[in-house]
Amino acid sequence: MSSSNTGGAPQGPAVRQAAMAEQVLADGSATAAELAERFGVSLMTIHRDLDELERQGIVRKFRGGVTAQPSGVFESNVQYRLKSMRTQKAAVAEHALSLVEPGMAVLLDDSTSALEIARGLRAGDITPLTVVTNFLEAINLLSDRRGIHLMALGGDYDPLHSSFLGVSCVEAVQSLRVDVCFASTSAVFGGYAYHQEQHIVSVKRAMLDSAARNILLLDHTKLGRVALHRVAPLSRFDLVLVDDGASAEALRDLDEHKVPYEVCAVGGGT
Repeated sequence: MSSSNTGGAPQGPAVRQAAMAEQVLADGSATAAELAERFGVSLMTIHRDLDELERQGIVRKFRGGVTAQPSGVFESNVQYRLKSMRTQKAAVAEHALSLVEPGMAVLLDDSTSALEIARGLRAGDITPLTVVTNFLEAINLLSDRRGIHLMALGGDYDPLHSSFLGVSCVEAVQSLRVDVCFASTSAVFGGYAYHQEQHIVSVKRAMLDSAARNILLLDHTKLGRVALHRVAPLSRFDLVLVDDGASAEALRDLDEHKVPYEVCAVGGGT
């Protein structure tokens, strides 16, 4: 049986799984029945495909389907995060760039919010500059940018996050002292920043300890949420930047915990 969406041509498992991953990453989630109908294969085959995509860290299975969206325990795949809230992250990054001056040493974590800052640094003229990061996406983006001294933090490569992590990454961070660290996290609630994964938390904490000034980058969907691990109290950050989609209630929570924040207007879109 063949699918009308694939032109009727037989597909090997790898090709089908790649197309399946692309759909789930674009839509956020899908049921096994939907995928079986689209790709013209049995439910048993779909579940084998989804088992493989889960093993690769691209998706997570749940009863009857699969999702690329984050939970309080699992962070979403980097390819999903790259597409999520892009306009809001760009607005926050634009504001963050105004805090960067030539001659600074800037530390970027492996968040897609910080990647938007890297995009701005590549396109702009804030040089000379030293940029330190463990995010492969940012390393590739800035590797040929004249005027930027790029320092890549080594460690164990994690394909789910497209970044270098682990003890050796933490030790590399601890050997540095930078002017400013731009970091993001998965959730903020009750005066704390949270993240789902412990090995990410250890690197973020080391980054905060290594910077003279720490800036937290947030899109509004992260406010009012919790995840498994506390990263740090919000008092560890000198400033929180959030897009203007944040609700009055979420901002009131920041006010109650005396968190310095600035709301960044999203231009020309939602």
